[in-house]
Amino acid sequence: MCSLTQSSMLHTAGDLVNVDQVSQCLQVLQSSSPSYLLLSSLDAARDHLSKNTNIFDEPLAIASETKDQLMIIPGISVLDLPCFASDFPAIDQLRITFSASDLQLSGYEANDILYEGHQIVSELVGTRSVTFAVNLGTRVQDVEKLVQSAKHLSEKYFFANSSKPMKENCVCGPLGKISVHVTPREAFFAKKRRVRIEDSLGEICGELICPYPPGIPVLIPGEVVTHDSLSYLMNVRQQGITISGAADVELNSILVCNL
Repeated sequence: MCSLTQSSMLHTAGDLVNVDQVSQCLQVLQSSSPSYLLLSSLDAARDHLSKNTNIFDEPLAIASETKDQLMIIPGISVLDLPCFASDFPAIDQLRITFSASDLQLSGYEANDILYEGHQIVSELVGTRSVTFAVNLGTRVQDVEKLVQSAKHLSEKYFFANSSKPMKENCVCGPLGKISVHVTPREAFFAKKRRVRIEDSLGEICGELICPYPPGIPVLIPGEVVTHDSLSYLMNVRQQGITISGAADVELNSILVCNL
């Protein structure tokens, strides 16, 4: 969408979701004083698209051709619709997401090489993947540079790292088993102490710990630190992933409740 950054539209249609519940959630999350600059840019984008319905045909073609070229590079795997179940509805075709994990490179390592060595800026970096955005301003030479840089990754690391043991890259956070000892409010106001993260197993977390990406909290105040969550956070720390909410951004220690 060609509106300003941090603006977006949320579309509801049919009975797939409860519109009243969506409205309640938005009232909790949204400001009561929206930016009219952002709203104006959304209206301008809507008007522009209504008058130029085929405006994204070229960017879509560029993104599709780029994915096809990346797919044939040894050690590079591309996220596309065939990767999902047959009933999966759709993905954003203007996003190019590829992994170099078969080259023994994490998403962060691949991103650093692409940025420092080739001046290619990604939109999002994950533990295993890197995502790039194609839009109205994307030129053919831009994606050609991306493809050539991916080929460089393959040529440099495909054989060099083939004999090394496969790295352990956590992809999904430990969200299945959650044990909450006290409410977040009680934990927020409780007295706390700082402990080494290695010694936090079984303690009651006193802060929000949210690796980004994906931006989903692994621990919230009042939650018990489990073996799964601790292992995940240790892996996160090892890979240098950005941590939001924690007092110690390097995650050498965390705050726990004195309860």
